[in-house]
Amino acid sequence: MRKSILIPLIFGIAGVAVLIGLGKWQVERLARKEAILADIAAHISAPPVALPDAVEPEADRYLPVAVTGQIGDAALRVLVSQKQIGAGYRVISALDTDTRRVLLDRGFIRVSADIPAPPAGEITVTGNLHWPDERLSSTPENDVPGNIWFARDIEQMAEVLETEPVLIVARALSVPEVGVSPLPVDTSGIPNDHLSYAITWFSLAAIWAAMTGVFIWRQVKGGRAA
Repeated sequence: MRKSILIPLIFGIAGVAVLIGLGKWQVERLARKEAILADIAAHISAPPVALPDAVEPEADRYLPVAVTGQIGDAALRVLVSQKQIGAGYRVISALDTDTRRVLLDRGFIRVSADIPAPPAGEITVTGNLHWPDERLSSTPENDVPGNIWFARDIEQMAEVLETEPVLIVARALSVPEVGVSPLPVDTSGIPNDHLSYAITWFSLAAIWAAMTGVFIWRQVKGGRAA
């Protein structure tokens, strides 16, 4: 009887140890990811600076900036969905300074709403530089003639609006827009699934231990009956 339970006991202990190890590894990764997200959040909310002359997508991602210029009349609509609100569009226009022309994510409008005219004259936009990666294999191609975009493709938008391939996501405007709600950059779009992974591994360890215990109990009970 001892031999009949030795092998399943070894496999049971080994399996539980491996699964607990994977769970602990995910807990460690969770701690590191939360530290990274905290650094990003602090960077996003830091005091704004002037728009750099030479912009680097990696080094300047989330950089808070304050830029003064005029918002162009033309606007692109990027389809998005807001919790408890429903479908709508991000409104993307050109922001024209004295020396540069860049993209501006003005914010959200409902899908049934018309795009409001931008504030007249010069305004100061406070926001963050961003190069969003929103295109998946299942994402439809942008309907440029119909002005319905499914992803913020910076290069393509810059070509249509004749700007630099630089996007400022507005956090606040010196003259608030009526009918447009800013959708500022935050860390909510950065995946952090390590807690759910850790719970999964620990749950599997518990299930493995329970199944091993049941199997050994049946082996012992059967041996006694014999």
